[in-house]
Amino acid sequence: MSKYGNFFLFLIPAVIWGSTWFAITFQLGSVDPLVSVSYRFLLGGVILLLYARLRKLPLKFTVEQHLRSVQQGFLLFGINYWLVYLAEQTLASGLVAVAFSTLIFFNIGFGSIFMKARITAPVIIGAILGLLGTVLIYKTEFKNFKNSPEYILALLFAIGSIISASLGNITSAMNQRRAMPVVQTTAFGMLYGSVIMALIALALGKHFTIETSTAYLLSLAYLSVFGSVIAFTAYLTLIGRIGAGKAAYAIVIVPVIAISISVVYEGYQLDGFAIAGILMLVVGNIIAMLKK
Repeated sequence: MSKYGNFFLFLIPAVIWGSTWFAITFQLGSVDPLVSVSYRFLLGGVILLLYARLRKLPLKFTVEQHLRSVQQGFLLFGINYWLVYLAEQTLASGLVAVAFSTLIFFNIGFGSIFMKARITAPVIIGAILGLLGTVLIYKTEFKNFKNSPEYILALLFAIGSIISASLGNITSAMNQRRAMPVVQTTAFGMLYGSVIMALIALALGKHFTIETSTAYLLSLAYLSVFGSVIAFTAYLTLIGRIGAGKAAYAIVIVPVIAISISVVYEGYQLDGFAIAGILMLVVGNIIAMLKK
């Protein structure tokens, strides 16, 4: 059960997050990204909290546990996604996906620092292959990169989001080591992240508007239910089982799913470099899962 369970926990976030890059583009309009992120995780947190109540899962947390949920929410369900939305306003989504494929390096590094996790050769080799494969897939995006202050700032937003996401991953792993349940911690984390983003929005004078277009509302619902509730619950559970370093491979293969969607809906043409990149990602994933 554990082996097949881990496989599905790995597959669920990879497939869902592979499609969220496309869904996020429908959120970049009249509503400020900071406000959209707050809406997304407010809805996701409420849904997950209701699920926990229906399942009669214990919801009584100590003050210390709530503070740890606040930390996880701020890093993983707040600042992380705000920076992603800001980056995608300037950079092509493929370039942001390339940047995010480096998450595994940060997870390995932070895991070694904060959790004393051992860095193994297969994980490093697999990570390098995965990163190189993603670069091959999105080589055109790099050619389109402009050396201007606006683009450099957007790239810094992307890098900042990766650091925040990685620290959020490590926080989740440490919370699970302290026997904090994934579902309830994720629910509270999403709510806290939403509230923190809302407070930042108020402080910056942002307007809490809502776009009533079908595209915005449907993408918000998809990002909240599938991209947030289902994917994060599976992914954070996987982190608790196999560690943040290996779990991050669900992120590494996300560009492969994104390309498949682009081929169908955006007319993306696969070339030899993209195919080679996909093969490198798959091989890197297999190597990373090896025990020796």
